This record gives sequence, structure tokens and C-alpha cells, in this order.
Amino acid sequence: MDRLRNQEFAGYALVFAAGALWGTIGLFIKQMQMCGADALLISFLRVFFAFGMMLVLTCFKCGHKSLMIGKRSLISSALLGIVCHGIYNIFYCYAVEHAGVTISAVLLNVAPVFTFIVSAICFSEKANTKKVIALILNVAGCILAATGGTIDVGTLAVTGLLCGVGAGICYGMTAIFGRFAAENTDPFVMSTYSYLFAALLLFIPAKPWQDMALMTDWSLISYGILLALIPTAIGYVLYYYGLQRITESSKVPVIASVETVVAAVLGILVYRENIGWMNMAGMAVVLFSIYLMNQRSMSVS
Repeated sequence: MDRLRNQEFAGYALVFAAGALWGTIGLFIKQMQMCGADALLISFLRVFFAFGMMLVLTCFKCGHKSLMIGKRSLISSALLGIVCHGIYNIFYCYAVEHAGVTISAVLLNVAPVFTFIVSAICFSEKANTKKVIALILNVAGCILAATGGTIDVGTLAVTGLLCGVGAGICYGMTAIFGRFAAENTDPFVMSTYSYLFAALLLFIPAKPWQDMALMTDWSLISYGILLALIPTAIGYVLYYYGLQRITESSKVPVIASVETVVAAVLGILVYRENIGWMNMAGMAVVLFSIYLMNQRSMSVS
């Protein structure tokens, strides 16, 4: 029993580490935007470079024969790539365009709620009081951290709202599809295939062939490689390894929400962004919700 609980706690720690790495995404995106890349091109380069890295690493670590996987594993990995990387990025890009960055960030918080509901249906996970409270606190904390309690209703648009909710649902499905895929697939192999399918989906809307001068900009390519390596390849491998050890998928988005806190802290340290006391209160609530969601595991000796 202690071994299983320790394994579960290790899974939470891996997802937490993945969320912390995802918090660095904004740093690389801002640098790539300064080079002239738009959101869709950045998304494509991210998964394209990540696919190349993971293909090499997977062949080196597991051998090329490891890429021969079963139909169920391939379908799960394809769904991860198409829905949770590809369609998610398309939805999110349009949400930012039509509703603004802040509103889009807020709408992403439908993810833990959606994962909570789907986990209860698909995996019969129980909704105890502690989990519900942690979920509510997490969503509220993320909204406060992103907005400081102020939302510009003038930016609201039906298209932006729908795309923002769609992005949140796609993000929330990462824990669901990832759990299915992780049952029989090595995380390196799973990541490789998910990035392949995501790159194929994003290739046409991103149109990387339209500006070859931009595509040969070494600064853009360098930041794209770092984006693909640190928060993407490494981040998702840690995430998938964590999923293999976690029995309750509904907890995963809450734990990974440390991304919001890390992103806010980096914004202060690197870009000297002004953060009010409401934002800081939101970050504290997010951290408390993560603690509350894992309280039992933390108390195990």
C-alpha cells in the first residue's frame, strides 16, 4: 500500500514539474513574436521541432522498433496530438484574436472542470468534498491570477468565447487521452506520435512556406527549438510519466495549474510586469488548491 501511495505521489510531483516547465512557454513565445512569427506559426514550429527531437530520443532510448505500436496506442496518441496540441492551438489562437489574451486565459479554466466531469463518467472517479473545494478554489485562483479581478467585458465576442471554451475543453482532454495512451505506451513513443499528428494538422493553417526569410531567421529558429525542448518535449514526457502513476485524472489539471503561478512570477522577474495584490492572492489560492488536492498523499509517511 505504501509503495502504491509513494508511486502516486511521484506522479503528482512529475505533473507539478511539467506544469512548472509549461509556465516558461510565454517567455519563448514573446521572443518569437518579436521575430515576427504569429501564433499559428509558433504553434507549428513548437510541435514540429518537438517531433524531430522526440523521434531521435525515442530511437536512441527505446530503439526504432518501439515505434511499432498497437492500433489503440496509435489512436490515443493521434487524439492527443490532433485534439490536445493541434485543435487546442487553433482554438486558442482565435480566442486571443477575438476575445483578448486575458479572457482567453480565463476561459482555459474550463479545463479542470471538464476533466473532472469526464473522469467521473469514464473512470468512475468519486467527487468528494475536498476535491470539489480544491477544484473551485483552483479555478477562482487562476482567474484572479490572470485578471487581478478585473475583466474587460468590452472584449467579449461570441466567437472568442466559443473558441476559448473549446481550447479549455481540448486542454482538459490531455489528462483523459493521455491516461488511455499511457496504459500501454512508453511516454517517449506517445509524445513522438502526438507531435507528429499535431504538426501535420497545423502545417496548412500555419503556412510556414509563405515567408522563407522568417523561416531562415536563426533567432526565431533558436527560440523555437528551446520552446520545443524545455516546456514541450521535456514537459510532456514528465507529464505522461506522471499520468502513468496517477489513478485520479481529475486531479491532474489542478496540479498542473502551477503553470499559472510560474508564468506570473517570470512575468514579474523578466518583463517587470506589474502584479497587483489580487493577482498575488490568486497565485496563493492556486498553490493552496494544489496542496488541498494532494493533502492525503502528502501526509503519508
